[in-house]
Amino acid sequence: MSTTTVRNGIDVDQLLQTIDGVKGDQSVGSFTFRASSTWKDGTYNEGRIGGFTHAGQEDASRGAPFRLHGDEPPVLLGSNRGPNAVELILQALVFCYAVGYVANAAARGIEIEQMEYEVEGDLDVSRFLGLDGERPGFSEIRVVGTVKSPNATQEQLTELCQYVQDTSPARDIIANPVPVQTSLKIA
Repeated sequence: MSTTTVRNGIDVDQLLQTIDGVKGDQSVGSFTFRASSTWKDGTYNEGRIGGFTHAGQEDASRGAPFRLHGDEPPVLLGSNRGPNAVELILQALVFCYAVGYVANAAARGIEIEQMEYEVEGDLDVSRFLGLDGERPGFSEIRVVGTVKSPNATQEQLTELCQYVQDTSPARDIIANPVPVQTSLKIA
């Protein structure tokens, strides 16, 4: 009879098998994620996140796409039917931090009782509106994490926090230039 080690809701044995799989064949760590958006009205859009490619193969584990709704607040001509794009970016960052933290804590034998992230970013819409301004994106993002563990020291939790920042794909995408190729099809 085998016992599965689950810590922080993470199957540690499966995590270690995944790490070994990528060590043995780096193509196993290769993913292509996709999303799409359809304009509905005003500043309101409906997004879909469905399948993805893993190690060159289409993954069919999602039966139906996730549906997201994006809009702007009234002050930015919207109707508040969903978060705006930059709010979704902030949310993606703290989702990524949370996943990285609990999974890496589990692998290190650290139990997490409670964890929360709060994030905020400063943005000036001047450039977006075609006016003079510094840049259209965030000028600064601030994240505060709170964690409670029954078996880890403050030093261990702080070191893990830095490790998660250093290895977060979402943080890397935000903090470092990524080539973006955009094309337009005329219908």
